[in-house]
Amino acid sequence: MRPKFHSLKVKDVRRESRDCVSVAFEVPAELTEQYKFKQGQYLTLRETIGGEDLRRSYSICSGIHDNELRVAIKEVKNGKFSGWVNRELKAGHVMQVMTPTGHFTSELNPAQSKNYLLIAAGSGITPIMSIARSVLQTEPGSEVTIIFGNRLFHSIIFRDQLEDMKDQYLGRFRVFHVLSGEPNEVELFSGRIDHYKIEGFCKSFIQIDKTDEVFVCGPEPLIRTVVDFMKEKKLSDQQIHFELFATPGDGQAAPTSPSKEKSEEQGSKCSVTVVYDGQETNFFMPMNGSSILDAAQKSGMDIPFSCKGGMCCTCRAHVSEGHANMKVNYALEPGEVEMGYVLTCQADANYRKNHCGFRQTLIDPRSLKLSIIFCDPVGVMKD
Repeated sequence: MRPKFHSLKVKDVRRESRDCVSVAFEVPAELTEQYKFKQGQYLTLRETIGGEDLRRSYSICSGIHDNELRVAIKEVKNGKFSGWVNRELKAGHVMQVMTPTGHFTSELNPAQSKNYLLIAAGSGITPIMSIARSVLQTEPGSEVTIIFGNRLFHSIIFRDQLEDMKDQYLGRFRVFHVLSGEPNEVELFSGRIDHYKIEGFCKSFIQIDKTDEVFVCGPEPLIRTVVDFMKEKKLSDQQIHFELFATPGDGQAAPTSPSKEKSEEQGSKCSVTVVYDGQETNFFMPMNGSSILDAAQKSGMDIPFSCKGGMCCTCRAHVSEGHANMKVNYALEPGEVEMGYVLTCQADANYRKNHCGFRQTLIDPRSLKLSIIFCDPVGVMKD
C-alpha cells in the first residue's frame, strides 16, 4: 500500500512539556486499515502556513494497542511548522495526514521473550515511547530498558507517562534519566550519553550479552556512539536499529563526478518515464545533479515525499538496472543500498545505464531514459 494523504480532524492537543505537545487524530472507520501502524513509524503532516505549503514528519508516540493515532511535536527555534502546532493548533482543525511510513521497527510476537534496550535524547523519545508501549503490551515475556538523555528535568517529554509505565509493568520496565544541565551525585546520571556512560550502564544495570534488540533515536553523534559501542560488543546489524531525528550538521554532499561535470557542460538530458498509481508520465530531466524527485515534481507530478533531506524513506526507489548517485543517505541501511535502493530526493541520474524503480525504474546511458515506478516505502525493513 503506497503512502497517501487524507484529511483527518485533530482530536486532541496535549501539552507534554514546556516546548512539546502531542496531537491525536480522529481516524474515520473507512480509513482504519490504512492508518494501522507499526511501533516506531511516523506520519507526514501537510499544512499551508503563511501561504507556504509545508510538510513535516513526526513520529507516532502511541502504542499499537492504545487505540489512538498520536504524534509528538517539539517546538524548534524558528520552526514554522512546529511553532504553529505548539502555539495555534486546536482540536477540531482538519489537516492533511499521510498514512504511516517508516521502518524503525521490528516484528513483535506474543510468544517471544526478549530484552530490549532503547536509547533516546530529547524528542527522540517519541518513537521510543511507541516501541516501549507496544513491546510491553504485546510480549508479556519481554523486558524493556530506556536510557533517556535530556538537558533539564522539566524538559523531559512524557515524564509522567514513563513513571506510570514503571508502575504498570513492574519488573519488566526500567527508565534511566541522564541530565546534561543539572548536577547529580551519581556521575552516571549526569552529562551527555557517551561511550563512557553506555559502558557504565552496561556494567551496572544491563547485561549486553543478553540484549536482543537495540533501538536508538537522537542526533547523529549519539547514534554513531551507540552503534559503534554495540558493534564492539558483537551485536549484529540486524539487532541494532537507529533513526535520526534532525538533519546532521556535518552532512556532506557527494563530490561531483567527472561524468556529471561533463553533462553540465554539454547540457545533457535524459528522457524520463514515471509510472505512478498506474499512470505514465514522460518528461526530460537535466543531467546536472538535479534529484530525480525534484525533476518529477517540476514536471507537475504529485508523488510521495516528506523530508527531502535523506532522512526518511517516503521517496525510496529501487534501481533495477544501472546506477544512480545519492548525495547523502541517513535512512537506508548498507544492505538496502547493496540491494539497489536509493532515496530519490538525494539521487540523480548519471552517465551509466540506469533502471530505477519505486518499484522505480531508471533506464539509460547517454541517450538516457529513466523509467520510475513508485512503490510502498515500507516494503523493505532494515532488519
